Amino acid sequence: MREWLSGCRVCPNFCGVDRPAGEKGRCRTAAGLVVSAADLHFGEERVLVGRGGSGTVFFTACNLGCLFCQNYDISQLDRGRAVSAEELVRLALALQARGAENLNLVTPTHQAPQIFEALRKARRRGLRLPIVYNCGGYENPEFLRELAGQVDIYMPDFKYGTDAEGLRLSGVREYARWCRESLREMHRQVGDLKMDSRGVAVSGLLVRHLVLPRGLAGSRQVIDFLAGEISPDTWLNLMDQYHPAWRAGELRELGRRVYRQEVEEVREYALARGMRRLDG
Repeated sequence: MREWLSGCRVCPNFCGVDRPAGEKGRCRTAAGLVVSAADLHFGEERVLVGRGGSGTVFFTACNLGCLFCQNYDISQLDRGRAVSAEELVRLALALQARGAENLNLVTPTHQAPQIFEALRKARRRGLRLPIVYNCGGYENPEFLRELAGQVDIYMPDFKYGTDAEGLRLSGVREYARWCRESLREMHRQVGDLKMDSRGVAVSGLLVRHLVLPRGLAGSRQVIDFLAGEISPDTWLNLMDQYHPAWRAGELRELGRRVYRQEVEEVREYALARGMRRLDG
């Protein structure tokens, strides 16, 4: 899988740099593993938390440049440390030993070849947790096909319904196009979200959508696509926690919190489009 890092085409930035030789592209990451934190997390979606918590590993840096990033110290300022594949294996097994319900890979896209190389070793050493691929939605579906059978739960953001806002707010080309194609591939691999007898997710697709002020996220286009082209049974978390962070002050439209009424209007539209599994 590491061959994807040479002339890098892991994500739709298609930087083409030689990461094994130490070159860095948009994500500012070469061919190593860089981790910010690893712990049990009880603030994730209820279907991931269960009783034991979600075993989260936060990977440093990002292939997106969102002006309003809520975790900018990790994603944009690159707070974290280099770890070996062996250390990542130990982190995963330690989270399992502490009772984690799953292994939640947060922002894995740009480090995915390295991560899954390590996870194959972890599986051989007893890792049994469902793997959650918790990403920003800007994925290369061709690379995602390499992950078939290795990811149990895909949890992408669907940030924007239009390419224009993806470019303006996250600095990437054709965000909506690539996100749609990736969601099709994710759903093809894992289907709708499935839970065990305790109501904890074991496989499937879970989509997050952060509602932005003034309709900037194109929420109706997002919902139209999910309801019409993926499945009305898609588990959709409509997130209401937007607040100005990082460089949001550079755009007047991002300069305030989202209003509750704005979120409710999106929720009502999703229900009207037949979306039956709404979270948040």
